[in-house]
Amino acid sequence: MADRILIVEDEASVGEPVAYALQQEGFETRLVADGPSALDAFEAWRPTLVLLDLMLPGLSGWQLFRAFRKQASVPVIMLTARADEPDRVAGLEMGADDYVTKPFSMRELAARVRAVLRRGQEPEAGADQPVLEGAGLRLDLDRHEVEADGRPVSLSPKEFDLLAYLLRHRGRVRTRAEILAAVWGEDAYLDERTVDVHVRWLRTKLEPDPAAPQRLLTVRGVGYKFTEAS
Repeated sequence: MADRILIVEDEASVGEPVAYALQQEGFETRLVADGPSALDAFEAWRPTLVLLDLMLPGLSGWQLFRAFRKQASVPVIMLTARADEPDRVAGLEMGADDYVTKPFSMRELAARVRAVLRRGQEPEAGADQPVLEGAGLRLDLDRHEVEADGRPVSLSPKEFDLLAYLLRHRGRVRTRAEILAAVWGEDAYLDERTVDVHVRWLRTKLEPDPAAPQRLLTVRGVGYKFTEAS
């Protein structure tokens, strides 16, 4: 059965060529042009992946993304005409799987769609461990819950994935490139500063003193590691 791609794009000059190009790649597509129609299509059609424009009538892409994630963990690639880093980081922080800036080539977009779908199908190393622990932290993969020194901590999807990756490799240094590839995917086309930003956010939530971290350590000139202490 072909993967179903829901395209949420109010500009027909963008949405229609995207739908056609993806159909030529073997995907089943559905194109909608506003927020309410997107919600209806998402609930009724249950897409495999969503291409989501951020500037939409009725509801913004940000609002739709939150609504989608309340229903299912379907991968989402955000489409936008804005290339500003704060917007890109904000989208990824919310848990988007990729971020594509207009104008884009159809070949590139199709490659990104395939890469995101492939990541969702591949089992992650160590995924058979339902609970990860270290340095006073407890991360429950099945429940998607985190505790720090016995208190619950709310993390975004990407913060959760990043913490899980570092916990699985605790005591070992991971480079920014390795972290990007593992958490965001080989084909995410992101600046390595994205990792720095997410580590900084994690420290504000998990470290007693974020300015002097004891759990998420920087290895100067290399990358990051999670302390071996438990």
